[in-house]
Amino acid sequence: MDMSQVLPEECLAHIISFTSPRDACGSALVSRNFRSAADSDAVWKGFLPSDHVEIISSSPASSSSQLTALSKKELYFHLCNNPILVNNGIMSFALEKHGGKKCYMIGARGLSITWGDTPDYWTWKPLPDQSRFSEVAELRYVWWLDVRGRIDAKIFSPKTTYAAYLVFKLTDSTRGFDERLVELSVNFEESVGEEKLHVFLDVPPDYDMPPLPRERSDGWMEIEMGEFFYDNEDDGSVVAYLREVDNYTTKNGLIIEGIEFRPKEVR
Repeated sequence: MDMSQVLPEECLAHIISFTSPRDACGSALVSRNFRSAADSDAVWKGFLPSDHVEIISSSPASSSSQLTALSKKELYFHLCNNPILVNNGIMSFALEKHGGKKCYMIGARGLSITWGDTPDYWTWKPLPDQSRFSEVAELRYVWWLDVRGRIDAKIFSPKTTYAAYLVFKLTDSTRGFDERLVELSVNFEESVGEEKLHVFLDVPPDYDMPPLPRERSDGWMEIEMGEFFYDNEDDGSVVAYLREVDNYTTKNGLIIEGIEFRPKEVR
């Protein structure tokens, strides 16, 4: 017996809402009645974060009005594929496609960059065809490199392991990042015994110690800075940083788009 012919659409939608976005998409292929139920707002509202309306309202007005006109399913996949700017344009928000977990990136303007406002050391420039943010930071010349991103833990999806990623590019004239390892870390602000990674941003030939930078689908490079578990009980902030402060190696040619926080990939 075809259950879609027996159960009302509301019941089908209620049942499907306890599955996952992937399962809901599969259910839509079963029959016309299943498709109607599986595509309904009642199902996809449950896959969206409970505070998605508030998050969207902090995006630019034109974007916010366009997003609210979408169905819940359309909105879900739009946020998976098209990060939106929030928090006055210094952060972006997106969803992880398979489970709807929250993803955030702190743009360069939202980071704390030592000497970031000194033109001799850093320059700020727009890359409208390459970056989601209005400006990125390009390193001109420093001995002391210290870049930090701070984000409230409470905005993440609960019961989730996150990783932080430095999102960057290197110019053709980059220098220093293949000579010295940089230090990367991410931890809760008050944590003790933080773990640190030591990596090359410009990988020397024949070096293969992970983690290694990799190219993203948007054309930028990224490298993992570490991971943490948010269980919905931790207060305070998560801090991610990039450092290289030996004072013996000059560095230049690093372009920073931001630091991204997203659910840890399962491999």
